[in-house]
Amino acid sequence: MRLNWNYIRVFGLLLLTVFLYVFASQRNNARLVENIAIQFEDESAPFVTRNTVDKLLIQSEATVTGMPKEKLALNDMELRVKSHPIVKNADVYVTVAGTVGVAIEQRKPIARVYGNTSFYIDQEGEEMPLSENFSARVPIVNGITKKDIPTITALILYIKNDDFLNKHIIGVNKQKGNQYMLIPRKLSYKIMLGEVASLEHKLNNYKAFYQKAQKDKTLDAYTLINLKYANQVVCKKV
Repeated sequence: MRLNWNYIRVFGLLLLTVFLYVFASQRNNARLVENIAIQFEDESAPFVTRNTVDKLLIQSEATVTGMPKEKLALNDMELRVKSHPIVKNADVYVTVAGTVGVAIEQRKPIARVYGNTSFYIDQEGEEMPLSENFSARVPIVNGITKKDIPTITALILYIKNDDFLNKHIIGVNKQKGNQYMLIPRKLSYKIMLGEVASLEHKLNNYKAFYQKAQKDKTLDAYTLINLKYANQVVCKKV
C-alpha cells in the first residue's frame, strides 16, 4: 500500500497550526495587563473623569494593571462603566499587547433645568444628573415640572436644530397656563412664544421681525416680542 504523502503533509500542517494556536492563546492569556487606555467620544465635554472610570473598572480589585489577561471579567467591567448615570454606552476590551481599552460615549445634555432639584435634559428627553467636573453650555430652563419635560424637549430640540435660534436663544421660562417665554442672548427684550405649538410658523415670524429690526437698528427699542397671535408679531416698546 502506497502512502499518500500529500495527505500526510496536510495533516502535519494542520497539527502544527493547532499547536501554534493553542500555544499563542495560552501565552496571550498569561500576559499581564500593562496599562489602561480610556477614550471619550467627545473629549471637549468631560462630564466623567478618567479617575472615575478607573474606579468603576477595578471595583474590588486593587488595580487592573498587573493582572493576567485571562482573569479579566470584561463583561462585568463594561456593565459597571455603563451603570454610571452619565454614560450612554461603553466598550471595554483588551489588546494583544496587554492594554485594557475603554471607549465611552457620554449622554448629551440639551438643556439645564433649575428648580428644587437641578438637572440636565438629554437628547432623548430623559433626566441627566449634573456633573461635578464639567458644566455644559446649554439653554437654561426655569419653571417646569417633570411632566413638562416632553414639551420642553421638543422646544429645545427645535431650537438646537436651527442655526440662528441655537446661537440666539439662551433660556426658556415657563409661565402660567402652559405659556413659554424665550430669553435671547444680549438683548433687552423677551420673546413670548405662548404654547409650544406651530413652532415653525411662530419662529419664522420672529426671524423676519429680527432681520427687519436689526436692519432698522431698533432691536433695543422693545421690551417684549409676542408671537402668540397668528400671522403677526406684537411688540411692546420701552
